[in-house]
Amino acid sequence: MTNADFEKIVNTSDEWITTRTGIKERRIANGLATSDMAVAAARAAIEMARVRHDEIEMVILGTVTPDYRLPSAACVVQEKMNFPNAAAFDVVAACAGFINGLSIASSYIENKILKKALVIGVEKLSSFANYKDRNTCVLFGDAAGAVVVSAEEGESGVISTYIKSDGKYRTLLWAEVGGCVNPYSQSFDFDGRDKIIMNGSDVFKIAVKEMGNATIKVIEDAGLTPADIALVVPHQANIRIVEALAKRLKISMDKVFLNIEKYGNTSAASVPLALDQANRTGRLKSGDYIVMVAFGGGLTWGASLVRW
Repeated sequence: MTNADFEKIVNTSDEWITTRTGIKERRIANGLATSDMAVAAARAAIEMARVRHDEIEMVILGTVTPDYRLPSAACVVQEKMNFPNAAAFDVVAACAGFINGLSIASSYIENKILKKALVIGVEKLSSFANYKDRNTCVLFGDAAGAVVVSAEEGESGVISTYIKSDGKYRTLLWAEVGGCVNPYSQSFDFDGRDKIIMNGSDVFKIAVKEMGNATIKVIEDAGLTPADIALVVPHQANIRIVEALAKRLKISMDKVFLNIEKYGNTSAASVPLALDQANRTGRLKSGDYIVMVAFGGGLTWGASLVRW
């Protein structure tokens, strides 16, 4: 779905969207459920990792757009993928869902509770966006990404992780109607309160600050400096947020992976989608230190330092 497509449905323009967000296109998953996209990403990940289905011991799926309110989308994926030995659950941390899931998987492995986990970030935000609100609808796309986290010998892998949240800011990025506090009623006129509502300027300020703090923390916890980082793979929320993050870290944009122009903000799928593309396009080399960082509704944020 291009910016030209949005010009036909809301009062906006390609120039307005591009200069404020960096987005030119986004993908819409017509006819697909969240679990369908997750399965495609999961299948690609386990094939790349060369692991058997019965070796996966945990499926952690980050999303705010599950197939159903009950059960979790992770359980649907487990059934579709036939993971007979896996626990499965969703993580609801919005755009930071994948980072939260990676932190959980890493902790289980480091504590020798399991050996192999599948972490998925997936969103069908087209089902959740308000296509009458020009300030938000132009941002979002649909996507899925996945990684296998495995207990292995050697120096590569997850080095440090950090996750945090602050619920007092929850109404800066939320959906007001649809939960048990404000359930749908027969008189509800679908005025957009059941869709994504965002105070963009306030979210921007906090995102720049906390994404920077999280990135610096995982780097310092590993005894490194920003100069040691080969590539930063940030949540693709807004080009201005990413540029401000690079400035805060005092690193060149050449060290930041971007695909927001083509895919927009895909929430929990954003980081694993970008990580996979960085890998497939040769941006990641063995021994490189990589930082993944994200920020989303909750508000939630986190970062992970990985040695490739």
